[in-house]
Amino acid sequence: MTLTDAVSPALVELAERCGVATSYTDARDVRHVITARTLRSVLAAMGVRTGDDDDESDTAVRTALEEVRLRPWRRVLPPTIVTRQGVGATCEVHVPRGAVVRVSAHLEDSAAPLDLELPMAPQDSQELDGILIDRVRLELPDSLPIGWHRLVAVVTVPSGVAGPSGEGSRTVESTLLVSPQSIPVPPDLERRRAVGLAAQIYQVRSERSWGVGDLADLAELADWAGRDLAADFVLVNPMHAGEPFPPVEPSPYLPTTRRFASPLYLRPEQIPEYSALAAGDRQLVDDLASSQRRNNAADTIDRDSSWSAKLDALRIVFTAPLPGDRSEQFNDFVDEQGAGLHRFATWCALAAGLGPDWSLWPGELQDPDSDAVARYAHDQAEEVRFHQWLQWQVAQQRSEAQNAARSAGMRLGILHDLAVGVHPAGADAWALHRSLARGVTVGAPPDVYNQLGQDWSQPPLRPDALAEEGYRPFRDIVRAALRDSGGVRIDHILGLFRLWWIPAGRPPTEGTYVRYDHDAMIGVLALEAWRAGAVVVGEDLGTVAPGVREELSERGVLGTSVMWFEQKDGRPIPPEDYRRLCMASVTTHDLPPSAGYVDLVHVDIREELGQLAGDVDQERRDAAREIRSYTDAVRERGLLEGDSAEDLVVALHGFLAAAPSLLYAVSVADLVGDRRPVNMPGTSDEYPNWRVSLSGSTGDVVSVEALRGCGLAGRVMGAAVGGVK
Repeated sequence: MTLTDAVSPALVELAERCGVATSYTDARDVRHVITARTLRSVLAAMGVRTGDDDDESDTAVRTALEEVRLRPWRRVLPPTIVTRQGVGATCEVHVPRGAVVRVSAHLEDSAAPLDLELPMAPQDSQELDGILIDRVRLELPDSLPIGWHRLVAVVTVPSGVAGPSGEGSRTVESTLLVSPQSIPVPPDLERRRAVGLAAQIYQVRSERSWGVGDLADLAELADWAGRDLAADFVLVNPMHAGEPFPPVEPSPYLPTTRRFASPLYLRPEQIPEYSALAAGDRQLVDDLASSQRRNNAADTIDRDSSWSAKLDALRIVFTAPLPGDRSEQFNDFVDEQGAGLHRFATWCALAAGLGPDWSLWPGELQDPDSDAVARYAHDQAEEVRFHQWLQWQVAQQRSEAQNAARSAGMRLGILHDLAVGVHPAGADAWALHRSLARGVTVGAPPDVYNQLGQDWSQPPLRPDALAEEGYRPFRDIVRAALRDSGGVRIDHILGLFRLWWIPAGRPPTEGTYVRYDHDAMIGVLALEAWRAGAVVVGEDLGTVAPGVREELSERGVLGTSVMWFEQKDGRPIPPEDYRRLCMASVTTHDLPPSAGYVDLVHVDIREELGQLAGDVDQERRDAAREIRSYTDAVRERGLLEGDSAEDLVVALHGFLAAAPSLLYAVSVADLVGDRRPVNMPGTSDEYPNWRVSLSGSTGDVVSVEALRGCGLAGRVMGAAVGGVK
């Protein structure tokens, strides 16, 4: 073992106090010890300095450990207190001995504060900088209503009694979050589960698309699925905003922001002001649309071409004056979104002149709170206004898609997807620079399907910074996802408990888990979903820590069951044994569509890309054995009516229809017999991730119009809906 691999007891304690794992157990139940080098790098990303890797004295580690231990004593109140409705909570208060303290709860919907009684006797004490600090435990009442509240303490230090801030009076406050016990299941789902579609919406292109599936296409898809297929929802890929100008990152799971949506999904002709344009301007927009419609039949999605044309068209539409009522609606939207929208729009304006990588901007513009940024926003007010207007238009067309879904009879409508993180050089990385960790990225340790691990190249939110911010950054992201939707899918929801942090420049195998305050994170999620009346689905696949699924279920968060992963001893688990509180599906976007999976497309591609660490022939034999086991299972139930791949796909959906799961998602790709995966985890340019078109079994591109007439779609959805209970 090298010096940098050795882990001292002091470093172990420091890491554990900061929520950094010093070991973990992998998917094969093998325990791994984390090296000192990794621990030091991850702690540094959290603002905890431990000296150089070759520091043998451990002096810096012990200094950091003492500072972390004393951190709570240096503040009167913790930054955030989280509890549940009907559950009394405790809060530790730290004050100089002899000081007078008054504490009150300021409720969200009440002007009158609620005074709280502070115990007289201290629980314990600590000398800090020569001053004796007492700690008392405040009991919060269990009658506090659900909501975002504030806990306020007024500390008066009499003359002759010193404290960290000296004599006098000061007021401190913290966020007090009271969440519901759990997210209620909509009554309709209690009576009858919901079957719906899962779509990569950029693939779902109609004759009127601009080369990329958009919100108008989503509305059309939802209308057809609701009326003709008895579908209750459409789950879509994350629609978060990417770069404001080409080139655009193709992965919907690597956005520039998670709070705001991508204008790439706009249909310019559906903006009301389009019809008010002068004939010449309207013709310019129509010509731009025509230039892109030829791409609707292309095998590869060209986001850059589409967005370049749409951007020109949208600037033309933006010049049309807003009628009085529309102008008022726009101003109300801007006011409602507040500083967050202004900051995002300012970043877009800056990116226009300086490029999208804020780390390459002049130093004074890298801080969103700087005077230089404020001056830039003032000087570029019209450009800032344009990007605010784009977000307003996206919000309106998203609302129209949800209205179309509900009008078609869907009980839930559109379910949005929330990505794990953001691009390291994007808008959120700039706007939330005090909340994101630097020098690390998020990923996953090696597992059965990704034997080298994964690096998603995204900076993680810091657990300590989230608490300091009262979890507002996470709250705003969740609110945005739930706006005009029937629910949200949380990608890698295990990240609310812990995330795999990888030091910059290291492989995924040299990362470690960092623990989050999951009670707080789930509390935020539960409160916002409860207010929106929405369902929450958590993607809880992969390496799952003990008790996580049980806790999510207890809080009303639905899990995820993918049929191919539901096996025991090499045999399919009977669908009757699936979890009730989950969303079941045959496949997922990280696997090929069902027709491709049964044909071992995933093995072929992984071999071609060099992703297989073991014997290729054995991998192929194991995969073929897996397919045979499922084929035998559907035959035993009398579900397989023929020998074609389409027949097997239909049978597999009939097999899964026996599951008691409250939600059942059918991939749109399975409706047309598509074979190609949209994503190969662990790759970037090696495979055209997130760029392949929606294609039929023969490889021909399938449009929304063709989808309506696809016979396989009726068979697959008939098998799925036929098992509804």
